[in-house]
Amino acid sequence: MIKVKDAFFVKSASKMEETTPEGMSEVAFIGRSNVGKSSIINALTNKKGLAKSSSTPGKTRLINFFQIVLSKDEKTYHAQLVDLPGFGYAKVSHSLKEEWQKNLTDYIKRRASIRTFVHLIDSRHPFLEIDQAVHDYLQEIVRPDQTILRIFTKLDKLKQSEISVIKKNYPDAILVSSSSKKGIDKALNAIFETLFGEKL
Repeated sequence: MIKVKDAFFVKSASKMEETTPEGMSEVAFIGRSNVGKSSIINALTNKKGLAKSSSTPGKTRLINFFQIVLSKDEKTYHAQLVDLPGFGYAKVSHSLKEEWQKNLTDYIKRRASIRTFVHLIDSRHPFLEIDQAVHDYLQEIVRPDQTILRIFTKLDKLKQSEISVIKKNYPDAILVSSSSKKGIDKALNAIFETLFGEKL
């Protein structure tokens, strides 16, 4: 069984030059503004308030780095969780949005340490064009040593029939609720496997 031993904030970066040194395996969380990126990082690390969420969609323009220390069978593993700026929100100026998207794509394409892309999708809106576009983009740039995980957030807001529709359309989907913690262990196990190549 995987246990989270520790998790802590490392730094924020507004551009590639400010990011942490390469080396440690990274999980990059990508998704629309207000999809629940901060909430899932807090749930996965079991640390409420570790990742700060903004009530204003599109306000988080920084790349935020967190380190997580995991243990399994008395072995310790280190990884970095990266909270990327949310995309697709119109309430920012055009020039700011361009710079922000450039930093985001620079990081996604150029960062060698990324092992796993976690594409977060709001389960209440599972078929948005922008999410399909992001998935297609990730499929285009993903390297052989990288994995894409699709995780649907806000599971607690769905009826059983809506859950069935998502599972039918996305057989590999992981559904989670950060508030009730449902599905969080499954998500953590899937991330661990992609990072360290170990099945439970």
